[in-house]
Amino acid sequence: MTTEAASYPDLRGRSVCVTGAARGLGLAMATAFAHAGCHVLLLDIDGGELDRVRPPLAARHPDRVIATATAPVNDEDAVAAALADFTARTGELSVMVGNAGLSANAPSLDLELGRWQAALDTNLTGVFVCARAAARLMRDGDGGVILTTSSMYGVTAGPERAAYCATKAAVASLTKVLAVEWAPHGIRVNALAPGYVETDLVAGLAAAGRLDTAALRRRTPRGVLGRPADIAHLALFLASDVSANITGQVMVSDGGWTADGYAVTPG
Repeated sequence: MTTEAASYPDLRGRSVCVTGAARGLGLAMATAFAHAGCHVLLLDIDGGELDRVRPPLAARHPDRVIATATAPVNDEDAVAAALADFTARTGELSVMVGNAGLSANAPSLDLELGRWQAALDTNLTGVFVCARAAARLMRDGDGGVILTTSSMYGVTAGPERAAYCATKAAVASLTKVLAVEWAPHGIRVNALAPGYVETDLVAGLAAAGRLDTAALRRRTPRGVLGRPADIAHLALFLASDVSANITGQVMVSDGGWTADGYAVTPG
Protein backbone atom coordinates (compact mmCIF):
# COMPACT_ATOMS: atom_id res chain seq x y z
CA MET A 1 0.00 0.00 0.00
CA THR A 2 1.33 3.45 -0.92
CA THR A 3 0.62 6.71 0.82
CA GLU A 4 -1.82 7.52 -2.00
CA ALA A 5 -3.95 4.44 -1.33
CA ALA A 6 -4.88 5.43 2.20
CA SER A 7 -8.21 6.79 3.37
CA TYR A 8 -7.04 10.07 4.83
CA PRO A 9 -8.44 12.01 7.77
CA ASP A 10 -9.73 15.48 6.91
CA LEU A 11 -6.70 17.75 7.00
CA ARG A 12 -7.65 20.02 4.10
CA GLY A 13 -6.24 23.51 4.32
CA ARG A 14 -3.86 22.84 7.20
CA SER A 15 -0.23 23.89 6.97
CA VAL A 16 2.49 21.39 7.78
CA CYS A 17 6.27 21.59 8.06
CA VAL A 18 8.29 18.37 7.76
CA THR A 19 12.00 18.40 8.47
CA GLY A 20 14.39 15.93 6.89
CA ALA A 21 11.85 15.95 4.06
CA ALA A 22 14.07 15.43 1.03
CA ARG A 23 14.05 11.64 1.22
CA GLY A 24 12.98 8.58 3.17
CA LEU A 25 10.38 8.87 5.90
CA GLY A 26 10.35 12.66 5.73
CA LEU A 27 9.47 12.68 2.05
CA ALA A 28 6.85 9.97 2.59
CA MET A 29 5.20 12.04 5.32
CA ALA A 30 5.37 15.29 3.35
CA THR A 31 3.81 13.54 0.35
CA ALA A 32 1.04 12.03 2.48
CA PHE A 33 0.18 15.41 4.01
CA ALA A 34 0.00 16.96 0.54
CA HIS A 35 -2.29 14.16 -0.64
CA ALA A 36 -4.45 14.78 2.45
CA GLY A 37 -5.07 18.37 1.37
CA CYS A 38 -2.38 20.24 3.31
CA HIS A 39 0.00 23.02 2.41
CA VAL A 40 3.47 21.60 3.02
CA LEU A 41 6.89 23.03 3.77
CA LEU A 42 9.71 20.57 3.10
CA LEU A 43 12.75 21.57 5.16
CA ASP A 44 16.08 19.83 4.70
CA ILE A 45 19.77 20.60 4.70
CA ASP A 46 20.10 19.15 1.17
CA GLY A 47 18.87 21.90 -1.11
CA GLY A 48 19.70 19.99 -4.27
CA GLU A 49 17.53 17.06 -3.30
CA LEU A 50 14.70 19.42 -2.33
CA ASP A 51 14.91 20.96 -5.79
CA ARG A 52 14.47 17.48 -7.25
CA VAL A 53 11.51 16.31 -5.17
CA ARG A 54 9.43 19.50 -5.02
CA PRO A 55 8.39 19.99 -8.69
CA PRO A 56 6.45 16.71 -9.12
CA LEU A 57 4.71 17.20 -5.78
CA ALA A 58 3.83 20.81 -6.60
CA ALA A 59 2.62 19.85 -10.08
CA ARG A 60 0.32 17.25 -8.59
CA HIS A 61 -1.12 19.76 -6.10
CA PRO A 62 -1.19 23.16 -7.83
CA ASP A 63 -3.91 24.38 -5.45
CA ARG A 64 -1.65 23.99 -2.41
CA VAL A 65 1.49 25.73 -1.23
CA ILE A 66 4.33 23.22 -1.63
CA ALA A 67 7.38 25.09 -0.40
CA THR A 68 10.98 24.17 0.42
CA ALA A 69 13.59 25.63 2.73
CA THR A 70 17.24 24.69 3.18
CA ALA A 71 18.42 24.98 6.77
CA PRO A 72 20.15 23.03 9.53
CA VAL A 73 17.46 22.07 12.03
CA ASN A 74 19.57 23.24 14.97
CA ASP A 75 19.89 26.78 13.56
CA GLU A 76 17.22 28.76 15.41
CA ASP A 77 17.32 31.80 13.15
CA ALA A 78 17.16 29.78 9.93
CA VAL A 79 14.27 27.63 11.15
CA ALA A 80 12.34 30.65 12.40
CA ALA A 81 12.87 32.46 9.08
CA ALA A 82 11.67 29.44 7.09
CA LEU A 83 8.53 29.12 9.21
CA ALA A 84 7.85 32.85 9.03
CA ASP A 85 8.01 32.80 5.23
CA PHE A 86 5.76 29.74 5.06
CA THR A 87 3.14 31.09 7.44
CA ALA A 88 3.12 34.42 5.59
CA ARG A 89 1.92 32.41 2.58
CA THR A 90 -0.46 30.07 4.36
CA GLY A 91 -1.65 32.10 7.35
CA GLU A 92 -0.77 29.59 10.05
CA LEU A 93 1.26 26.58 11.08
CA SER A 94 -0.92 23.62 12.00
CA VAL A 95 1.58 20.77 12.24
CA MET A 96 5.33 20.48 12.75
CA VAL A 97 7.00 17.13 12.08
CA GLY A 98 10.54 17.09 13.48
CA ASN A 99 11.92 14.21 11.47
CA ALA A 100 15.51 15.13 10.56
CA GLY A 101 18.03 12.77 12.10
CA LEU A 102 21.23 10.85 11.59
CA SER A 103 22.90 7.73 12.92
CA ALA A 104 26.38 7.45 14.36
CA ASN A 105 26.77 3.71 14.65
CA ALA A 106 30.14 2.58 15.96
CA PRO A 107 31.54 0.62 18.91
CA SER A 108 31.17 2.91 21.91
CA LEU A 109 34.88 2.67 22.75
CA ASP A 110 35.72 3.94 19.26
CA LEU A 111 32.94 6.49 18.73
CA GLU A 112 34.47 9.87 17.90
CA LEU A 113 33.15 12.74 19.96
CA GLY A 114 32.53 14.69 16.78
CA ARG A 115 30.06 12.06 15.59
CA TRP A 116 28.47 11.93 19.04
CA GLN A 117 28.03 15.71 18.99
CA ALA A 118 26.62 15.68 15.47
CA ALA A 119 23.96 13.18 16.55
CA LEU A 120 23.08 15.38 19.54
CA ASP A 121 22.93 18.51 17.37
CA THR A 122 20.54 17.01 14.83
CA ASN A 123 18.58 14.30 16.62
CA LEU A 124 17.93 16.16 19.87
CA THR A 125 18.77 19.86 19.63
CA GLY A 126 17.27 20.05 16.15
CA VAL A 127 14.03 18.49 17.35
CA PHE A 128 13.86 20.95 20.27
CA VAL A 129 14.63 23.98 18.10
CA CYS A 130 11.97 23.08 15.54
CA ALA A 131 9.37 22.17 18.16
CA ARG A 132 9.90 25.42 20.04
CA ALA A 133 9.80 27.53 16.89
CA ALA A 134 6.52 25.87 15.95
CA ALA A 135 5.04 26.25 19.42
CA ARG A 136 5.79 29.98 19.44
CA LEU A 137 3.57 30.32 16.37
CA MET A 138 0.89 27.90 17.53
CA ARG A 139 0.37 29.39 20.99
CA ASP A 140 -0.72 32.69 19.42
CA GLY A 141 -3.26 30.93 17.20
CA ASP A 142 -5.56 27.96 17.62
CA GLY A 143 -2.91 25.57 18.87
CA GLY A 144 -1.53 22.77 16.75
CA VAL A 145 0.24 19.45 16.61
CA ILE A 146 3.94 18.74 16.98
CA LEU A 147 5.29 15.33 16.05
CA THR A 148 8.83 14.43 17.00
CA THR A 149 10.70 11.43 15.64
CA SER A 150 12.11 9.05 18.20
CA SER A 151 12.74 5.40 17.33
CA MET A 152 12.17 1.92 18.65
CA TYR A 153 15.82 2.40 19.68
CA GLY A 154 14.57 5.17 21.93
CA VAL A 155 12.74 2.59 24.06
CA THR A 156 15.14 -0.34 23.70
CA ALA A 157 18.87 -0.79 23.11
CA GLY A 158 21.11 -2.02 20.35
CA PRO A 159 24.89 -2.53 20.33
CA GLU A 160 27.06 0.11 18.71
CA ARG A 161 24.21 2.61 18.76
CA ALA A 162 25.10 4.68 21.84
CA ALA A 163 24.59 8.08 20.24
CA TYR A 164 21.48 7.07 18.34
CA CYS A 165 19.79 5.32 21.27
CA ALA A 166 20.69 8.10 23.69
CA THR A 167 19.34 10.87 21.47
CA LYS A 168 16.18 9.00 20.52
CA ALA A 169 15.46 8.16 24.17
CA ALA A 170 15.97 11.82 25.00
CA VAL A 171 13.50 12.80 22.28
CA ALA A 172 10.91 10.48 23.83
CA SER A 173 11.38 12.16 27.21
CA LEU A 174 11.44 15.65 25.70
CA THR A 175 8.16 14.89 23.94
CA LYS A 176 6.43 14.15 27.23
CA VAL A 177 7.77 17.33 28.85
CA LEU A 178 6.63 19.52 25.96
CA ALA A 179 3.22 17.83 25.81
CA VAL A 180 2.55 18.63 29.46
CA GLU A 181 3.97 22.14 29.27
CA TRP A 182 2.21 23.20 26.08
CA ALA A 183 -1.17 21.49 26.56
CA PRO A 184 -2.72 24.68 28.01
CA HIS A 185 -1.91 26.38 24.69
CA GLY A 186 -3.86 23.77 22.72
CA ILE A 187 -0.69 22.12 21.42
CA ARG A 188 -0.44 18.34 21.30
CA VAL A 189 3.01 16.73 21.17
CA ASN A 190 3.60 13.07 20.33
CA ALA A 191 6.58 11.04 19.17
CA LEU A 192 6.78 8.67 16.22
CA ALA A 193 9.00 5.68 17.00
CA PRO A 194 9.65 3.64 13.85
CA GLY A 195 11.40 0.32 13.70
CA TYR A 196 13.30 -0.75 10.60
CA VAL A 197 11.61 0.63 7.50
CA GLU A 198 12.19 -0.19 3.84
CA THR A 199 13.72 3.13 2.78
CA ASP A 200 16.34 3.80 0.13
CA LEU A 201 18.88 4.15 2.95
CA VAL A 202 18.14 0.67 4.27
CA ALA A 203 18.24 -0.74 0.73
CA GLY A 204 21.61 0.93 0.13
CA LEU A 205 23.08 -0.41 3.37
CA ALA A 206 21.85 -3.89 2.49
CA ALA A 207 23.34 -3.67 -1.00
CA ALA A 208 26.68 -2.60 0.50
CA GLY A 209 26.64 -5.58 2.88
CA ARG A 210 26.31 -3.36 5.96
CA LEU A 211 22.81 -4.54 6.89
CA ASP A 212 21.23 -7.98 6.73
CA THR A 213 17.57 -7.33 6.00
CA ALA A 214 16.77 -11.05 6.01
CA ALA A 215 18.05 -11.27 9.59
CA LEU A 216 16.02 -8.19 10.52
CA ARG A 217 12.87 -9.79 9.16
CA ARG A 218 13.54 -12.99 11.11
CA ARG A 219 14.03 -10.91 14.25
CA THR A 220 10.73 -9.04 13.75
CA PRO A 221 7.66 -10.93 15.01
CA ARG A 222 5.58 -9.89 11.98
CA GLY A 223 8.34 -11.12 9.69
CA VAL A 224 8.42 -7.95 7.58
CA LEU A 225 10.05 -4.56 7.68
CA GLY A 226 7.92 -1.46 7.93
CA ARG A 227 6.98 0.65 4.93
CA PRO A 228 7.33 4.43 4.71
CA ALA A 229 3.55 4.52 4.30
CA ASP A 230 3.13 2.94 7.74
CA ILE A 231 4.83 5.90 9.39
CA ALA A 232 3.15 8.43 7.10
CA HIS A 233 -0.29 7.07 7.99
CA LEU A 234 0.56 7.19 11.69
CA ALA A 235 1.64 10.82 11.32
CA LEU A 236 -1.64 11.69 9.59
CA PHE A 237 -3.63 10.03 12.37
CA LEU A 238 -1.76 11.89 15.11
CA ALA A 239 -2.08 15.20 13.24
CA SER A 240 -5.84 14.82 12.81
CA ASP A 241 -8.73 15.59 15.12
CA VAL A 242 -9.54 11.89 15.53
CA SER A 243 -6.55 11.73 17.91
CA ALA A 244 -7.55 14.88 19.79
CA ASN A 245 -7.08 13.31 23.24
CA ILE A 246 -3.66 11.80 22.52
CA THR A 247 -0.66 13.77 23.69
CA GLY A 248 2.66 13.01 25.36
CA GLN A 249 2.83 9.53 23.83
CA VAL A 250 5.58 7.60 22.08
CA MET A 251 3.87 5.71 19.26
CA VAL A 252 5.99 2.70 18.33
CA SER A 253 5.56 1.12 14.88
CA ASP A 254 8.04 -1.76 14.76
CA GLY A 255 6.24 -4.97 13.81
CA GLY A 256 6.49 -6.23 17.39
CA TRP A 257 10.29 -5.84 17.73
CA THR A 258 10.26 -4.15 21.15
CA ALA A 259 7.55 -6.49 22.46
CA ASP A 260 9.72 -9.57 21.95
CA GLY A 261 12.00 -9.70 24.98
CA TYR A 262 13.56 -13.01 23.98
CA ALA A 263 14.95 -12.03 20.61
CA VAL A 264 18.54 -11.01 20.02
CA THR A 265 19.27 -7.83 18.08
CA PRO A 266 21.19 -8.56 14.86
CA GLY A 267 24.49 -6.74 14.60
